[in-house]
Amino acid sequence: MSAGKSSGTEGSHGDPHLAHHFDTPTQQFESGRLGMWIFLATEILLFGGLFCAYAVYRSNHPDIFIYAHRYLDVPLGALNTAILICSSLTMAWAVRCAQLGKQRGLVILLALTLVCAFGFLGVKAIEYQHKWKHGLLWGERFAPAGEPEHGESQKENAAPAPNASPSHSAAEAVADKAASLLATATKRKRPSNVHIFFGIYFLMTGLHALHVIAGMTVIGWVLARSLRGHFTGGYFTPVDLVGLYWHLVDLIWIYLFPLLYLIH
Repeated sequence: MSAGKSSGTEGSHGDPHLAHHFDTPTQQFESGRLGMWIFLATEILLFGGLFCAYAVYRSNHPDIFIYAHRYLDVPLGALNTAILICSSLTMAWAVRCAQLGKQRGLVILLALTLVCAFGFLGVKAIEYQHKWKHGLLWGERFAPAGEPEHGESQKENAAPAPNASPSHSAAEAVADKAASLLATATKRKRPSNVHIFFGIYFLMTGLHALHVIAGMTVIGWVLARSLRGHFTGGYFTPVDLVGLYWHLVDLIWIYLFPLLYLIH
């Protein structure tokens, strides 16, 4: 398949899309793809370092991660995952339309990808607003409303004494006390340094959101060019490269969602 190049592989310096330092459109396309893969490798290294930091902190402070992850909104995170998966589909479909020279389909699918990206950021803004409102932040002053500070005693319902009521048998009293102890044991006291979790959460999701914004910018640029009919079946390199970048953005979130929201 002739991907992102004019027909044939011979030199075609009359091609308006062929840069002067390339001999053929094929060479230009392959060079562009290689450059994009190198760039994506650096992005993987960047987020790989953050994933390593996540693993180290989680290993050293499991109680913090077990406690703090319950403050994340799993349904909203799952919704964002579905949105990005849909956007990945529309982006791949847009690349295919560009390969086939289907201008209308290319424009529609790029626009749908942008709509999905806006939807993702909107949901993320709702999550961030909730965290900010309730003090679920990265600093030392982590203070979710309605919970005692670390080290403070939590209010517990005392188990009824065996002789508190004549109608209570010894067996009932023992059962009540066991239930009370079980309830107390299942309560999680807030560990110290919970802000470590939210520091990692905001760093990783915030950096990912910046990549989403960057992706939206280049998708918008490609969409504007598509509206002017710049892409054909013989030249669609920018669409293909932007598609590769967007798939990486989607893939990173697919890792972030279970690590931050689901594993406990």
